[in-house]
Amino acid sequence: MLRSMGRVAVAYSGGVDSALLARLARDTLGDDAVAIMNVSPLISADDVDDAVRVARSIGVEALIVRSDPLNDPDFRRNPRDRCYLCKKLIFTAIVKAARARGIDTVIDGSHADDLKEDRPGHRALSELGIRSPLQEAGVNKEEVRGLARRLSVPSADQPSSPCLATRIPFGQEITEEALHMVGEAEHALKNLGFVNVRVRHHGAVARIEVPWGDISALVDMRDEVVEKLKRLGFVYVATDLQGLRSGSMSEAPGEGWTGQ
Repeated sequence: MLRSMGRVAVAYSGGVDSALLARLARDTLGDDAVAIMNVSPLISADDVDDAVRVARSIGVEALIVRSDPLNDPDFRRNPRDRCYLCKKLIFTAIVKAARARGIDTVIDGSHADDLKEDRPGHRALSELGIRSPLQEAGVNKEEVRGLARRLSVPSADQPSSPCLATRIPFGQEITEEALHMVGEAEHALKNLGFVNVRVRHHGAVARIEVPWGDISALVDMRDEVVEKLKRLGFVYVATDLQGLRSGSMSEAPGEGWTGQ
């Protein structure tokens, strides 16, 4: 499939899905495969650094483009289809950068398991003609990680790291300040040893999600955790006893719901 594409640009984030695809594209197409990564306030500095390191390790040229969804008032309002608005902006910039290099085919790391979830961003990819080779080949997430380990892709076992906007409840305005607070809070917690962590931004409240097995350790370190997050501007710091889970921001009844 990749050979038939000729020249490709991989929409790259550094996560295991896009990193595996970039490695496969490089092995198949050589210099006719490039990786293009969009950098904006929605991506933490840690994730950008990791992505650049992974690209270098697999021998792929990584190009940086900068398209900031915060410039879109509709996105900042944080509607339920924010992922669609974000993907449309970012992938439009990636397609433009690819065309500037004479590359007509842009591919992304969506896999077969993504078809089981409601992901508004997929509509944007379809509208822009982005192809998803892993998904087309029926490769699921478990197989993605297995292939990545076999090919020594550094992010093979890296936890998923969705963009920082997913930490903000629908209907609560997405601001650069809120994204910075979340990014710095998660950076601080990772430095304390919590590898897989989310800090959800509920205004004055930071709601921390870690895997079940890490909750006791988080509570034991509560004084240090509270101090670090309050220093970033949070007034209250809470631990979510349900543990880390994908899509927890979709559990609220509707946009703007605060639980009061």
